[in-house]
Amino acid sequence: MKVCAYKGLLIAVLTRNEHCPPHVHVGSDKWEARFEFSFWHNGVRLYDVMPAQKQPTVEVLEELRQALKLPIHLRRAREIWWSSSQTVCLVNQLWDVEAGEVVSAKDRRPNAKVVESAHFDAQAYKTVLRLAGQIGLLEIAL
Repeated sequence: MKVCAYKGLLIAVLTRNEHCPPHVHVGSDKWEARFEFSFWHNGVRLYDVMPAQKQPTVEVLEELRQALKLPIHLRRAREIWWSSSQTVCLVNQLWDVEAGEVVSAKDRRPNAKVVESAHFDAQAYKTVLRLAGQIGLLEIAL
């Protein structure tokens, strides 16, 4: 589904057989790029480009990343991803309660709790986590 268009390129969330992490697709007849986004922070990063030998310039990729990062486009990407996949890709990951961030299992921190469940509240525009050993829910305003 279309998130937005940038300089004639369609930025879209595919709605069949998608996988974590949340991402969008964009490309031309020569290349395809994927950009990862999150349901716990507002950053966007380049995930990959295929084929690597025909990828666009760094400037074009950065312009696409910035276009997706615009609040209106990021919100639409999140809404489409949640609607089609019903996951925010955070279950079983570790959440550092003090730092307010996802951490790697390799970087086991004493304040890290396993995310037992997670959902996106599109109307309130927030992510809601249930953490192991915690009473109540953690709400992340986006």
